Amino acid sequence: MLQCLKKLAGGMALVLMLALPALAAESNCISCHKKVTPNIVKDFLEGEMGKSGSVDCFHCHGKEHQSAKDVAKVTMPTEKTCKQCHTKEHDQYASGKHAMAWVAMDAMPTNKIQPHAYIQGMKGCGGCHKVGIRDDKSRDEGRYGSPCNSCHTRHKFSKAEAKKPEACRTCHMGFDHPQWEMWSNSKHGSIYEMEGDTGRAPTCQTCHMGDGDHNVMTSWGFLALRLPEDDAEWMGYRVTILKGLGVLDAAGKPTPRLDLVKAGKVARLTKEEWQASRDKMVGVCTKCHSASYAKTSLGNADKMIKEADKLMAEAITIVADLYEKGIIKPQKGQPAYPDLLTFYDTRTPIEQTLYVMFLEHRMRAFQGAFHMNPDYVTWYGLAEMQKDLVEIKADAAAMIRESGHKK
Repeated sequence: MLQCLKKLAGGMALVLMLALPALAAESNCISCHKKVTPNIVKDFLEGEMGKSGSVDCFHCHGKEHQSAKDVAKVTMPTEKTCKQCHTKEHDQYASGKHAMAWVAMDAMPTNKIQPHAYIQGMKGCGGCHKVGIRDDKSRDEGRYGSPCNSCHTRHKFSKAEAKKPEACRTCHMGFDHPQWEMWSNSKHGSIYEMEGDTGRAPTCQTCHMGDGDHNVMTSWGFLALRLPEDDAEWMGYRVTILKGLGVLDAAGKPTPRLDLVKAGKVARLTKEEWQASRDKMVGVCTKCHSASYAKTSLGNADKMIKEADKLMAEAITIVADLYEKGIIKPQKGQPAYPDLLTFYDTRTPIEQTLYVMFLEHRMRAFQGAFHMNPDYVTWYGLAEMQKDLVEIKADAAAMIRESGHKK
């Protein structure tokens, strides 16, 4: 009996040695970083790449960095690094909106005056928009690495982690896009919280990354804009909003910003493009609901966009009138029209109210509708927009009186 146990123990030891080649031939990187950054090593060895023994640090970081004296020589991985093994996922990502995140942020007209730490230091907008593809100059300044680890956090790069809705909430929360708060407090989110990830309640990934698709596109896009629009009344509201975004000039003609809208994929510019994403979402919904229910629910959310756009267009028109009257003077080289993309760099209180109305309250009114959260639609969205409009009307009237301008 004793001899049998000894043979069994010896056999198990041999199996373990053969099953763990990475530990038997530990790389210089790992042996050094076990002392310098032990938790990074721990994460890597617990992840699938570390367990396989086929991927070592130099596959992503190069071989130039060999000691504490040449840390600057370490190569930071990019999305192309990940593509070497994950071609399908990379190509899906590259064709979707996450890949355009840096383009969309970089298009903001006042980003150039923001603190370096805010953008390139990843302490503000850059902290989330790094999920987008960047050019070499921007990458060198930020020195962050692959956008893929925005969801598959380094160095474990866990697929299981990225499949959980909590992986999305760092970026999809707060002022202008509180999708996490909307979903987690909806009935879908409540079921998830009560039961756990049983599959009964849809998560972010269920609706936006079906079958692991890394494209992550939606029918309306981030700003709920599409062209053309068959509803003439609604199209009128949208033209005013596009003027406020500087995509159209005051006369309604396209500006160079239209190219940025296309590059950043923040709007749907053909009926076919919009409908393809809508059909895809209906397909997701009908796994639990009837097709008629899904289409009606999504259609009612569409109508909420129109209601929000009506209020938004009226507010933009009021502020635009102050420019036309010369009461608000345009900045040098800028058109005499309110610019919604100047965000917190606006110069007048009435324009501050206008940008908050657009970027916070309008966003909540329509996003809450699609994330099944009536409270966000109503009290955080539409009610706040109506309040904003009252303030804008009152402020405009006061500014006109103070200027001595005749109505």
